Amino acid sequence: MIRAALVALALLGWAAAAGAAPLASSLFGAVSGPSNQRSQPIGTYARGCGAGMVELPESGPTWQAMRLSRNRNWGQPSLVAYLEDLSRKAAALGWRGLYIGDLSQPRGGPSASGHLSHQIGLDADVWYLPPPRLNLTAREREKISANSVRTEDQKHVNANWTEAHHQLLKMAASDPRVDRIFVAAAIKIEMCRTARAADKGWLQKIRPIYGHNDHFHVRLKCPPGATSCQTQKPTVAELSNGGNGCDDSLMWWVTTYLEELKHPGPPGPRKRTPRDYTMADLPKACATVLTAP
Repeated sequence: MIRAALVALALLGWAAAAGAAPLASSLFGAVSGPSNQRSQPIGTYARGCGAGMVELPESGPTWQAMRLSRNRNWGQPSLVAYLEDLSRKAAALGWRGLYIGDLSQPRGGPSASGHLSHQIGLDADVWYLPPPRLNLTAREREKISANSVRTEDQKHVNANWTEAHHQLLKMAASDPRVDRIFVAAAIKIEMCRTARAADKGWLQKIRPIYGHNDHFHVRLKCPPGATSCQTQKPTVAELSNGGNGCDDSLMWWVTTYLEELKHPGPPGPRKRTPRDYTMADLPKACATVLTAP
């Protein structure tokens, strides 16, 4: 942990000497372990960091963490506990458990590649691939790929989608710790179509978004007492006007939105993203998280 703090301080010092503000993604990505602090998510899911993160063990009785070379199997204690719980529920469905993708970096913060969120230790990606086995080597975890459950035209689920996927997402969303779950629009459309009419309230938390055809993205609420954490706004209830999101607005994702992707307008100025953030863009407490032993 001391070495991690020294690395961060050295990078900050080098950048200061060069008269440049280093990218926060470079600083957080260079630190290999968590801070020795009380666990606390700080800021927002896409602009923050995580103090006192804990590691999702690389392997467990009902899960394996994937892509270990990324060192992104770190999260708040509530997230790690949630994923372990969900993997046991997956095993009860008949799967061997779960393959779990990225959580956060050891101290959260922006990452140099991949996610724009996953910054405070409350986000995780769960693969749709039912694990054929749970004794993959580290090398195998780099090469195996998640399987898509959506057709290439993005409008329907494909033959990889099963009732077990539906039940897994239902259990995942029904947990009170969950704020929302991001899935490909075709998946929510299928779930709205097949869910029992009297049992659709949990679907409010299932939110359509581009991509996410081979995994679902779980986002937890700020845990109790996390005063430096900001849960996402608007809420899922506000987004769905108090309903379950299975209304005509859902079809926008597989009609108008897809047409807009095919026929984009003239490019505007490049938008700034979390990969462009410096430490000045993050909550002040993140500087302490970065340099703490």
